[in-house]
Amino acid sequence: MTVHHQRSIVVTTAGQGLTDITAQVGRVVEAAQVELGLVTVFVKHTSASLIINENADPDVRRDLLGFFARLVPEYDQLYTHTAEGPDDMPAHVKSALTATSLSIPVSDGRMCLGTWQGIYLWEHRRSDHHRHVVIHVTGTSDRYSLTQSQANSPTGEM
Repeated sequence: MTVHHQRSIVVTTAGQGLTDITAQVGRVVEAAQVELGLVTVFVKHTSASLIINENADPDVRRDLLGFFARLVPEYDQLYTHTAEGPDDMPAHVKSALTATSLSIPVSDGRMCLGTWQGIYLWEHRRSDHHRHVVIHVTGTSDRYSLTQSQANSPTGEM
């Protein structure tokens, strides 16, 4: 049987940086009881993004932050959108260069992430924010089908 399961989470950030949300997404996938499918993770903001990257060495995250700070600097004279502060337009650019949505295969009820992969919400603004993330799981579930078949049986058996 095809299953659709959706939950929203709120991720509180402490300003610019990467917040690991792998476990939160994994719990939603587990609750969906999908054996084979796809999970879509979507951040509902234009100044934050999502990435999959290494979860073992924190130097990778520091290097990413440093690289993007050089690539998309604040106070660039080319920006005309400056009403919300010097970090706002660079945040929009960084979001456009990364992703606001990720798709991850699900197999045997678990996300098919590599050993060293984690899912991160990337806050591009300097101040704290509450970021809303939608997690949608779709796929097939034999467990759900069995439960539905038993529920439809007059004796509760197959």
